[in-house]
Order: sequence, then structure tokens, then C-alpha cells
Amino acid sequence: MDKENFPKLVNDLYGIVRNLEAMFPGRHFTPDGHLVGSLGECLAAYHYGFDLLPASTIGGDALKAGLRIEIKATQAKAVGLRYQPEHLLVLKLDQLGGFEEVYNGPGDIVWKEFDGKPKPSNGQYRIALSRLSVLMEQVPSESRLAMENPND
Repeated sequence: MDKENFPKLVNDLYGIVRNLEAMFPGRHFTPDGHLVGSLGECLAAYHYGFDLLPASTIGGDALKAGLRIEIKATQAKAVGLRYQPEHLLVLKLDQLGGFEEVYNGPGDIVWKEFDGKPKPSNGQYRIALSRLSVLMEQVPSESRLAMENPND
């Protein structure tokens, strides 16, 4: 990864979005879907020092010291999970190329929220960022993955 160019490219991407929204008031050019997911994975790899797994690997997006990490990124109010991750990192991306860490901890804490609930037809349980923030309070600091490069 080009650690000098990557943050600049992300900032440029969101700069283009801001310029388009200024040019066309009332229109939104919010990146979504695979783009946001991939941006989140790459931001996490950069800031937390993860080794990314190939895209669409079942069971996680990255590794760090043998720990398998599921990375979820969003600009919305919830994320979806298909399975219980070993470790879950949820980032809320902002329009400047930065992010807020919403959840960083063991996946079982989050997965317990779905106990007794039928699997949704699309195979994804949804959980609100506001609920993840509450669950984050239960995560001891030693169970959180440390950031290696600050999120400016």
C-alpha cells in the first residue's frame, strides 16, 4: 500500500463528491455499496495495520496477529452481519475521508443481540450504529485493536 498516496486519494474522492453536490444542489453523490465497504477495509488496513484477505473471503476481511477481523464500513445508520465474526470493527465514514470507530471488539458480544431471532430472508441481521456504540461500552480496552496510524 502506498501510505502517502492512499489518504490523499480518499480525500480527493470525497472532494469530488462535495464538488458535485455543490454543483447540483439537492442531489446526493454519496459513495455506497461495494465502494464504501472497500474503502472501509482499506482505511482499516492502513490505520490499524491489518493484512487484508482476498475480497469476499468467508469469515473475515483481514488478519492481525492471527485474529480474524470482520470490517464493516457505512455512511448510514446500521450494518448487516451474515455470521458471527471473531472480531468486529465497524467504522462510520465521513465526507472528508475520515471515520469514527463505532465498534471494535469481540464478535460474540454483537452476535448475542440476534439470539432467538429468525434469520432474515436476505441472510443478514441488521444492527444500528447507536446499539453498537452501547455494546462498545462493554468491550474492555485490552480486547480492542489499537490504531497504528492516527485517523486525521
